[in-house]
Amino acid sequence: MTRKPVIRLRRVYDPPEPGADGVRVLVDRLWPRGLAKAVAGVDEWPKAVTPSAELRKWFHDGGSAREFRRRYEAELAEPGAVAELGRLRSLAEAGPVTLLTAVKDPASSHAAILAERLSD
Repeated sequence: MTRKPVIRLRRVYDPPEPGADGVRVLVDRLWPRGLAKAVAGVDEWPKAVTPSAELRKWFHDGGSAREFRRRYEAELAEPGAVAELGRLRSLAEAGPVTLLTAVKDPASSHAAILAERLSD
């Protein structure tokens, strides 16, 4: 029997919460500005599940959130991403996984879309 995945969303700039964060996974394509790797406490950085450089550029050039979601979900359906999603889901079923992003509102970012896919 598998447990329901435990997935949290947090900003990578927030200090780690030992005992609550579990495995800390950076889900941004680029390393966050001004953050030392030693301070971030990132355990994993699976780029296969991060939005592509092309998608990020398109969105920052004025793309809509609805279309971003559609395109990002298509990227998450690619073979490398599917394999990584399965591995991350297994981690989340074993204990907490915290998805980390540099965006100011993780709940309305690609990290929330990723958390939904991991919870399916």
